[in-house]
Amino acid sequence: MRRPCDATGRTLAAPNPLVVGLAIALPWLWPATSHAWSYKEAAAPYAVQSITVLDEVTPLQETMQKLVPQFEEETGIEVDYQLLNHFEVINRGQADLLSGRGEYDAIMVHSPQMGLLLDAGVLRPIDDLIANAELTSPDVDLGDLIQPSWDTVAKYQGETYGFLTWAYNTVYWARGDLLAHPEEQAAFKAKYGYDLAPAETLQQMRDIAEFFTRAKGEQLAGQTLESDFYGILLEGIKGGTTWWTVWNSFVRNWGGDIFDEDGSPSVDRPENVAAIEFWGDLWKFGPPGMAEASLIDVPTLMGQGVTAQALAWSDFGLGIDREGGSPYAGKFVYAPSPANADYGGPRSAELEPSILIIAQSSDAPEATYLFLQWMADRNTQLALAEELGAGVPNRYSLFEAPIFKDSRLASLYAAMRGSLEYGEAKPRVPQIYEINDVLAALVQQVGLGQLTAEQAMAQGQNEVLSICDPCTLSE
Repeated sequence: MRRPCDATGRTLAAPNPLVVGLAIALPWLWPATSHAWSYKEAAAPYAVQSITVLDEVTPLQETMQKLVPQFEEETGIEVDYQLLNHFEVINRGQADLLSGRGEYDAIMVHSPQMGLLLDAGVLRPIDDLIANAELTSPDVDLGDLIQPSWDTVAKYQGETYGFLTWAYNTVYWARGDLLAHPEEQAAFKAKYGYDLAPAETLQQMRDIAEFFTRAKGEQLAGQTLESDFYGILLEGIKGGTTWWTVWNSFVRNWGGDIFDEDGSPSVDRPENVAAIEFWGDLWKFGPPGMAEASLIDVPTLMGQGVTAQALAWSDFGLGIDREGGSPYAGKFVYAPSPANADYGGPRSAELEPSILIIAQSSDAPEATYLFLQWMADRNTQLALAEELGAGVPNRYSLFEAPIFKDSRLASLYAAMRGSLEYGEAKPRVPQIYEINDVLAALVQQVGLGQLTAEQAMAQGQNEVLSICDPCTLSE
């Protein structure tokens, strides 16, 4: 009989019968063989515990909810995984944390909430849990979590408050059938002097918006329009994520910001005015009701085919760009949130990295930590994508998985990855939602032509100063 070989092909020596016999008869003379870490063994001391988790309802979380029984079966930990809408998660979850009631062990937190919650001291850091080899998988691979999303949302003053679980991001979204139409391509190049393609810069996005804005009765891709057609769609509602997108996809791409290095308001700086003016100018190429367009309306109207392009939250594209989701499914193209061609500084994109935190009031932090680690685990996230048939990766390695890399929506995933490279979480400002309400209302008035960008930013400076100065927490 041929003896077994090692990895190099060398024949292994036959085992010594005396050694084998001693190993069987006197096993305590030999150290125990190491075995693989598992959630089952890590959870053994906590297998009778129950935890309550509050998360946001989207197709991602609804699919995750289907996977939770797998965690319960493996660990014995009972999980009440509750899903509420965006605003209820913020209001109810934040109220529970600030009151110390302890209804929830873990709560999904959006990055704008972190300033208030950190300032109140109601979040439990997880560094001691990460350092516990019995609780943390050796394969957790924290370096695989997308940056700067994870650090900017989860880490503060040397402490970590959660894993990156939901990496929401905005992307450029356009009608590929229009951009690829030969007649439209020829006419565009004749007018603007360069090829028609998905916008890489905000200036190109503006040209495309102007070019495709057509009146009823005009021609579009060889067809006579039965209604007006618009070149761009942006979120314009007074609230929602309107200001977040203006701030991160426009203002910061002009080198502006609303806080200076000391955390004091700097809303009226010239760079901000220039960016808001550019954003407001785009409104003349959008539909008349754009002031009421929310983050949900933007993808909905894209799916209905009333506009050529948009900046939108990428996860909505997963629902629209599929069979039955839109008559234009399969005809869309995507790109990362565009840059400013006239600015050579750091590029920016609007995104919203969100984490599930452990409440300081939780009496089951270890069991909760295991669940949150399991949610962010590569295997769980991959299972989530396979169950849903899509996803928003929280890890670099997932983009290389076949379900993403070989997908019909590969360009959408590439756009997600590109936007994620440039975006950060919101700064840690306890009053950031008050500031959002003020500035969203002012920029909407710019879009409607009721204020100039300079007037809006001057008024914004005064109003933000009345809210806080300085505004950001000390790092």
